[in-house]
Amino acid sequence: MILFPAIDLVQGKAVRLLRGDYQKMTVYNDDPVAVAADFKNCGAAAIHLVDLEGAKSGGTPNFDTVCRIKKESGLFCEIGGGVRTMDTVRRYLDAGIDRVILSTAAVTDPEFLALCAAQYGDRLAVGVDIKDGVVAVKGWTEKSAFDAFDFCERMQNLGVSTLIVTDISKDGAMQGTNVALYQALSNRFSLHIEASGGVSSLDDVRRLRALDLYGAIIGKAYYTGAIDLKEAIEVAK
Repeated sequence: MILFPAIDLVQGKAVRLLRGDYQKMTVYNDDPVAVAADFKNCGAAAIHLVDLEGAKSGGTPNFDTVCRIKKESGLFCEIGGGVRTMDTVRRYLDAGIDRVILSTAAVTDPEFLALCAAQYGDRLAVGVDIKDGVVAVKGWTEKSAFDAFDFCERMQNLGVSTLIVTDISKDGAMQGTNVALYQALSNRFSLHIEASGGVSSLDDVRRLRALDLYGAIIGKAYYTGAIDLKEAIEVAK
């Protein structure tokens, strides 16, 4: 299992939200490039990046910071948040970003999603952000009409290879991850699944690793020191 330490970006800074609430934001580092360097020093092979401003309103306000993180770290980088047009997808991929993540656009623009899946294959992932059993959109500020499992099935049928699945109720809460959710997804779908939300201990990493998932994302637990990233990466392997 690949461990993806996360950098969430607002105004070029590394931040974390509590359960997706933009009013409950903590700035952890003014220099996310330095954070990425620490990830690398700890043995990380990949980084999960989110432009939170882009997620909420569209666009790529943290584009330059994302590119600096990729250039300076040299690690595999996936980016989500505000990726809603083909121009944005191409801009990130042309800049050397390894994988782009569609979330809101995957729900609201199925034609765009299908085109991206056909054109970019495994350089595309879909973010499935779950709130009360349905898929949330626009930086988790709105609920869609899609049942989460039905939506995942649609993604598999479209040929999407990677899903990044977040239980919003767990995200940033430091109360453990939703192992039952990822077990159910793993049993039902033949997809690369990245678990996101609430990974807050080495036991969480072990439990997810036992499911033979493709990846897991660590956010707040790294920033608070609750998890030793170097040790967690070894456990994930």
